[in-house]
This record gives sequence, C-alpha cells and structure tokens, in this order.
Amino acid sequence: MKPLGQRLIEAGLIDETQLQTALREQQRTKEYLGKILIRLGFVNEEAVAAALAVQARVKYVDLGQYSPHEGATALVPENFARQHRLVPVSREGKMLVVAMANPLDIITIDGLRQMTGGSIEVVAATETEVLKALDRAYGVGAEWGEIVEQCLRHVSARQGGAAVGESDVALDPPIIQLIDQLLIRAIKEGATDIHVEPEDKVVRNRFRVDGILRLGPDIPKGLQGAIIARIKVMSKLDIAESRLPQDGRLTFPFGGRDIDIRVSSFPTIWGENLVLRVLDRGNIVLGLEQLGFTPEDLTLLKQVLSSPNGIILVCGPTGSGKTTTLYSALTYLNAEERNIMTIEDPVEYEISGLRQSQVNVKAGLTFASGLPYILRQDPDVIMLGEMRDHETTDIAIRAALTGHLVLSTMHTNDAAGAIPRLTDMGAASFLLTSSLLLVVGQRLVRVICSSCKEGTTPDPAVLRRLGLENKEKEMKFYQGRGCDKCGDTGYRGRIGIFELLRITPELKPLIMERSDSASILRAVRAQGMRTMVEDGLRKALRGMTTLDEVAREALAV
Repeated sequence: MKPLGQRLIEAGLIDETQLQTALREQQRTKEYLGKILIRLGFVNEEAVAAALAVQARVKYVDLGQYSPHEGATALVPENFARQHRLVPVSREGKMLVVAMANPLDIITIDGLRQMTGGSIEVVAATETEVLKALDRAYGVGAEWGEIVEQCLRHVSARQGGAAVGESDVALDPPIIQLIDQLLIRAIKEGATDIHVEPEDKVVRNRFRVDGILRLGPDIPKGLQGAIIARIKVMSKLDIAESRLPQDGRLTFPFGGRDIDIRVSSFPTIWGENLVLRVLDRGNIVLGLEQLGFTPEDLTLLKQVLSSPNGIILVCGPTGSGKTTTLYSALTYLNAEERNIMTIEDPVEYEISGLRQSQVNVKAGLTFASGLPYILRQDPDVIMLGEMRDHETTDIAIRAALTGHLVLSTMHTNDAAGAIPRLTDMGAASFLLTSSLLLVVGQRLVRVICSSCKEGTTPDPAVLRRLGLENKEKEMKFYQGRGCDKCGDTGYRGRIGIFELLRITPELKPLIMERSDSASILRAVRAQGMRTMVEDGLRKALRGMTTLDEVAREALAV
C-alpha cells in the first residue's frame, strides 16, 4: 500500500520538498500527514480525502449531496461520532454506511461493528463536510428562542435575590450557552465578523458573511449587561471599564478546532458596542491557485516571487483579501532553504516554518522599529504587514536593495495608485525603480451559489457602468436565485479579481518623473495589463460571479 504522501506526489499535487517539510512538521506535532499538508496550504481537503479513499479502497463522496438517515444516526452516539469524525449516512438491513474523514482508522471501524452488531461500509469524505453533516444529523442543541427565554428567567431570578456583579452572571450556565450558540451560529454561517450592537430596546446582532452584513438573532435588552460581560470575560477585557475602547482576544472550540476571535469594544449611547473578528484557520484559503488568479497572472506572480530581492506590494481597501494573498505567497515560498520572517499587526494566522512577530506599540515594537532588527536575523524573505509611513517605506526599500525579497501591503484603490503613494511618503524615485518589482491590485467579489445558479439578463444601468451597452446579446450572464445553501442570497463564498502591474523598463522613466496614477495606468494598459474590471468581467462571463458584484467592487476604485 502506497503512503499518502507518495500518492499525492504521483498525482502531481505536491512535490518532494513539500512532502519533506510536512513530514518534519509531523514529527513535531504528531498530527496526521494529510491534516498538515492542508494546513500548510500545499493541497486542499478534497485532494487528501480522495487520496485516502484510494488508499483505503473505498468510495469518496460529497456529503453535501446526502441527508443522514435517522435510522442510521440512532445507532451511533453523537459523542462517538464527533470524537472520531464520522457520520452515519444510511442503513440497509444490517449494513451501516458511514462517512469518515479517516477511512484508514481500523480501530474505530471495529468499534462501530461491535456497537451496531452489523457490518460497516465506509466511504470517505472531507473533515469539513463530515462536521457539517454531523450538525445536520444531530443538531447543535436547544433552539435559540428557548435559550433566550431561559436566560431571561435566570437573570430575573438573579435580580430578585441577593445583589450580584456582572462578572458573576457572566459565569452562569444559561448565559454561557447563549453566547456559545451565538458564536456557533455565526461560524456555521461563515461569518468573518460578529457585531453585537446595543440599541434603545434591543441588542441587535449582525454577521458579516462574504463581505456583506446580514441580520442575526436579536437579544432582549434585559440581557445586554450579561451578554456583554460574558464576552468581555471570555476575551479578558476589564468588565468595570465601559467608558473607554478595549481590545481583547479569545479562543473558541468548534468542530474539533480552535477558532481565534479578536474582540473590540467601543462605548456608545446605548452601551458598549462589540465587534468580534472571526479568524477561522479552517476556512482560510492558503494557496495561490485557489485565490482566483488567471493562469497568465499566476505564472507572472510565481515568476516574480522567484526573484532573490525586490519589493512586491498587494494593494486594496480594508477587507479586500490582501493578507490572504500575502500568506498564500509566503506558503508558496516556504521551504527549508529560506528564512522567512514577518512583522504583522496582528498575526492573523500562524504558519509553520515562518518566524512571525506582532506589532506591540506599548512595548515600542512597530513596523519601523522592528524592521532593522529583523534584518539582523539573516532573513531571505520579509513580510511587512503594511507600508504606512516614510520610515517604514525607506527601510523596506533599503532591505530590498541589499538582497532581501520584501512583501507588503498598501491601502490604495488600484495598482497604479501605489507608485505615487510611495513617492508621496518620501520614497526616492531612483530607489523605487531599482527595488519595486510588482504591484498587485485586488478586490473580493461574491461567488454565485452553484446550487441555485441560473441565467439572467443584467440591469441596463449596470451594463452602461461597465461599458457593455448593446453587447448583452453577445454575452451570457448568470445569477443565484437564492436557496437554503446560500441563505437565500444567491452567493456562496468569495473570489479575488486582480490586476498585476509589473515594473518594466518602459515604466521606469514615468516613475522617475513622478507621474500621476492616470499616466502610469495608460502606460501599463498599453503594455497589455488587464484591469480588475476586465478580470471581473471574465469571471462574470464564466459564471463565477455577477455583473452587479463586479460593478460594486471593481468600479469602487
């Protein structure tokens, strides 16, 4: 029987260097090899699950197409199923069909035989799909309304007895269950941010899903103090301080993994407003091939990443996926022969093999102060969270000129706007022409839900904004009708739209002359650069996104 790593190499999904990196990490963490390969971004879950299925000689299935049968789930206790990452799919006489994330787990399969008294047919599925199917099969606990009513009765009883502090109420089981259910619901819906917003008569909750805020379940005003106290206790914030903003962090276990959540509080007239940033390592896509680059752009990006020195910038507004692109680039570069160091604000995702550090203003560690010390650590590649001032930019340029590859981000609307911004921050033009290699401009657009995708006729106003008047008959566009799988939005997930501006010899005179972004854009367009709008249109024509999304994001520049 061929090992998993060998099968993936033969399939062309990983190379020998990546396998050896994963094996070294396995010696350190004792995790399954497949899990490590996924976490390092070398391969996706589906590829590992399919390879395990071949190795175990079982069928690989997409659990999204199955509804677990009650007769099957009744045979396997929920705790056992969740512990061993398996879900009963169907029952045929004495035969129980079970989907497993690890179909090679013989001990668990034998345990199932003894538990059910029948035979077991195993099929393979990804761990993510198994966890989702487990929630469908067994549920996630009491209904929201029941929990809220229980909390109201509990708080009312508390208030009728001896005086208690908010910190005491925050530790009461009903309040703990309420906040746990709120976090579970948000994570299951794929939220990147949870907004807890006190208002006059209610506490409103909103989830940011695929970049758009949508309403979550409301909480009665009478529970405001208790729920805010609970979240502040979890994130180690000062409960007694409600007049000043605070920042904290918590870890929430979900689906067999730990979800990191950053918490920010801000005082408002109706009480403390909380925003919880969900950093789910299980959902982050770390792999240049998965981000949405065209084959031509991907080839160019990899070619520039192979440069021994220089600066690569990723530009876009907040929430445009810049950090994910940088992490994916670092994962691509991550190898035994390279020393990769980062300074970030904050470290959002930990990547094995990288030396990652975090800005600490109170201690005096900033981008500008930390970068000179990083240069003394013999780095090959440096990731700088953001170029935001003259001092940081100057040190980064000098690092690139002295033999280091520097990756960073900048808040500009498009790729062409990064060059004037750098000169405005005091970067010398002649140094820019020698150090800057590539500028990536990007946005994120929502992906049409594959379960309810259908053809559509776009709004004429949108066609005019995109310069497609009288061309709609030549093209076919799509939309999502809205269904249960996408929360009736018509979208499920996001993908990047990009423009790659390479610094060519023809562009250097314009940089020396400190030309504006419009002049630079005309020059690179003449050289064949595809803009974000054009990349978005290509993806719309391929049925990946809608024209509305392209207009909303790409025309916001």
